[in-house]
Amino acid sequence: MNKFLSFAALTAGLTLSVAASAQEQATTASSNGSYRPIPNSDIMFRKTIWRAIDLREKQNKPMFAEGKEISRVIIDAVKRGELQAYRNDSLTTTFSSKEVISNMSYAEASAGLSDEEKAAGFSEDTGDDWGAPVKKGAKGKAVAKKAPVVAPSYEIRPKDMYQMEMKEDMIFDKKRSRMYHDIKSITLLVPSTLSSNTAGIEKTIGVFKYSDLVRVFRANPDKAIWFNPQNDAQHKNLADAFELWLFNSYIVKVSNPSDSRLDEIYGGQQQGILASQQAAADLIEYEYNLWSF
Repeated sequence: MNKFLSFAALTAGLTLSVAASAQEQATTASSNGSYRPIPNSDIMFRKTIWRAIDLREKQNKPMFAEGKEISRVIIDAVKRGELQAYRNDSLTTTFSSKEVISNMSYAEASAGLSDEEKAAGFSEDTGDDWGAPVKKGAKGKAVAKKAPVVAPSYEIRPKDMYQMEMKEDMIFDKKRSRMYHDIKSITLLVPSTLSSNTAGIEKTIGVFKYSDLVRVFRANPDKAIWFNPQNDAQHKNLADAFELWLFNSYIVKVSNPSDSRLDEIYGGQQQGILASQQAAADLIEYEYNLWSF
């Protein structure tokens, strides 16, 4: 009888332990954006990396096919309320859907008075004084009355949102003896080279948890397509494209004490590109050395 009670107590204890572990893992996944989190007890090495993805590159065009651009899939999901956007890759503060639309919109410059109108002595008058005596400008000329002009706002086309940034953890799982790419978040950006981006710097449209994106991609298989240019019968879901690493990217930042990007550390864009190639080579060499020794 005592043996039976002891066995029952041990079984209950193991069940509670497994449940607690599963709860901890699920909480971690939901908070950091990981789709397949790796338990901390299995992690021997981890390095956080930020990669830039230019969707105009040949290798990335399958996820930027006409009418099925990944940027279109993401923005449409935000508008439908299916996808939450965040302000930065810490994934703690959120954007509303209106703020996301505002981030991807630009205003057309107001025309105002032409040079000829100004030379003729006209000036802008935005007041609402109908029925009042006609105002006179310089040399007794009438002042042109213009209603307040509100510059129209336009959304940037999905085809023009070709810049993304991906945050991932490169993790060596000692239990499985292999390196994993644990994607955390993907940031959609307004490119700095876009003509409508008058600021001239990259602007964040929104940051999205990778786990949320996978859910959206799976729920919209007819839209979230990685286009196979060789075989129309073998198009893949965008979630599969990320899992299989069917895209090209380059490292722009590796976790460091000052939280600086590579071009800031090495003093320029050209030096940053060289440092990106060196960082990628160092990670490959580290994995090789793990197997060698």
